[in-house]
Amino acid sequence: MNYLLGVDIGTSGTKALLINASKGGEVVASSAKTYPLYTPKPLWAEQEPEDWWQATIAAIADIIEASGINPKDIKGMGLSGQMHGSVFLDENNQVLRPAILWCDQRTQAECDWIMDTVGREKTVELISNPVLTGFTAGKIIWVRNNEPRVYERIKKALLPKDYIRFKLTGEFATEVSDASGTALFNVAKREWAWEMLDAIDIPRNWMPKAYESPEVSGRITSDASIITGLREGMPVVGGGGDQAAGAVGNGIVEPGIISSTVGTSGVVFAFADKPVVDPKLRVHTFCHAVPGKWHVMGVMLSAGGSLRWYRDTFADCEASVAKAMGEDTYDVMSREALRAPAGSEGLIFLPYLTGERTPYPDPNARGAFFGITLRSDKAHFVRSVMEGIAYGLRDSFEILKEMNIPMEQVRASGGGARSATWLQILADVIGCNHSTINIDEGPALGVALLAGVGTGVYKSVEDACRTVIRVDNTTIVNPINKEVYDTYYPLYRSLYKSLKDDFETVSQLVKE
Repeated sequence: MNYLLGVDIGTSGTKALLINASKGGEVVASSAKTYPLYTPKPLWAEQEPEDWWQATIAAIADIIEASGINPKDIKGMGLSGQMHGSVFLDENNQVLRPAILWCDQRTQAECDWIMDTVGREKTVELISNPVLTGFTAGKIIWVRNNEPRVYERIKKALLPKDYIRFKLTGEFATEVSDASGTALFNVAKREWAWEMLDAIDIPRNWMPKAYESPEVSGRITSDASIITGLREGMPVVGGGGDQAAGAVGNGIVEPGIISSTVGTSGVVFAFADKPVVDPKLRVHTFCHAVPGKWHVMGVMLSAGGSLRWYRDTFADCEASVAKAMGEDTYDVMSREALRAPAGSEGLIFLPYLTGERTPYPDPNARGAFFGITLRSDKAHFVRSVMEGIAYGLRDSFEILKEMNIPMEQVRASGGGARSATWLQILADVIGCNHSTINIDEGPALGVALLAGVGTGVYKSVEDACRTVIRVDNTTIVNPINKEVYDTYYPLYRSLYKSLKDDFETVSQLVKE
């Protein structure tokens, strides 16, 4: 049997997935382990790398036990993870401080300094993107400016999944898709942007070696074998940043197929044969996990995260009902949303709970409800949250249309794709039919397939996807609802412009 293992180091938890390539990619076992996210100040977001490691150990142990297989039969392993996070190690390879995450917004001043120091045009020439607060480069400079004693002890700067790679293999390595999100990587050349590093005085030797995603980057050490139960010497491939890996797991490996993913963040992802750059820099251009290919990506920071915030803050009654009925709270909320009409009678939600990235790279942006009346009840509120997230994703689709990127099929994934109510809202707001596939396992599946390519189970990434992935359902656009949303969308767009200065004002007031 050809078993393949994928591990995804997510924001809310780590997921391990075991598939059987000899049976068409059949899912054998999966396990997810959660951990906390810390917000020591407004708009800050941190996690402890040790939490990721312990979750990885526990999730792998679960799937080995649940599957009953001999770990020696696992051909290889791939790693995925939340992008942009910073893990700083000292000379003894010990973590120096909590990791600063992708959704952290503290680094605007540092990002501005980098752009001013390197020059805007030169920055885009070197990395194909602007330097944004979520990206890794600003975090490094922030530590230099604010925690000099930590900075002077740094010997390596790693991304989240690459810290787990180090723990498993002893190798300092990354791969091109995740490295693309550091603002220190030459996306067009698929190598570190050495000139960029030199210009802002970040030591070159802090950067790990960058592999193509299916390449073998290391092997399980004897120590890691004892801890995890995996066989010593098992290959670990480069893997991918969560979005590129999720795209592989969703079959987005050829032109014309677009993915719309609602996880904690919301991502619209399009395959590209060449490194195409949006002239207005509203979307990202990164290396794909497919060797020699790229992708264009729009990212909203609080997609599913917004609905989770609503659940945790306002849905106590729904949670009680769900518990009594043996259901998920989200299912109860989805049914509740059906009681409100399309457009929520003018109640509009702005999903900027952690700032925003696409189309507004604004760390000061805030969430808001607009249009509340005496008729607004919980059904209106929960539906407006779902609709606001869909409007935010539509922003990215509109940009892709401007860039003339072909859109023949949209594939939905993540939590939004598991709710028929939300899936219909997404299709109607965006104006495109949304398809789902036979295996909804996201980035963990993607890196398991990449491990299959790296170990010779599959001939190529495209071959792996054709073998395993197929569309099994399509949600058709409701033309009546689409007309309603087309009427409200310009109003949604105007609200950010109206509130932009006020967002900055309140951000300063909070800091004071």
